[in-house]
Amino acid sequence: MDELLKLLQANALETRENLGKLLNLPVAEVNQRIAEYEQRGVIRGYQAVLNEDQLDLDTVTAVIEVKVTPSREGGFNSIAERISRFPEVRSAYLMSGTYDLLLFVEGENLRQVATFVSERLSPLDGVLSTSTHFMLKTYKRLGVLMHQDSSDERLSVAP
Repeated sequence: MDELLKLLQANALETRENLGKLLNLPVAEVNQRIAEYEQRGVIRGYQAVLNEDQLDLDTVTAVIEVKVTPSREGGFNSIAERISRFPEVRSAYLMSGTYDLLLFVEGENLRQVATFVSERLSPLDGVLSTSTHFMLKTYKRLGVLMHQDSSDERLSVAP
């Protein structure tokens, strides 16, 4: 991966000037490359990584494994794209293994997620089965640790 993309992925708020210094590039070239990545759709957006456990949110996140029958015309893509359009679906991935799609779904409570699965997801043509797991606590998201312990983590040495 391009070093510029790695730096942006680690900190999208990094100034263009500092990116240029780190990459030994003029700021104009950094701006041009970022604009090209955005135009081509390589950079799809910028987001802050939040520690939702510290926010007063009453939302529930579920990880849902979905087994599907691929369609003749679109394979897995057509059903995955259809499922991805639901506003409750935050992320969707094609997987190898015992299930085909992995979904991250958000709802206001357990009942709302259960209703989504039973009334909207499961009845779709091509969906064979689902397995829902509820996230209880986040330890790391997108490479960022959620717990920051200020104490020294070195092991003490006893005589």
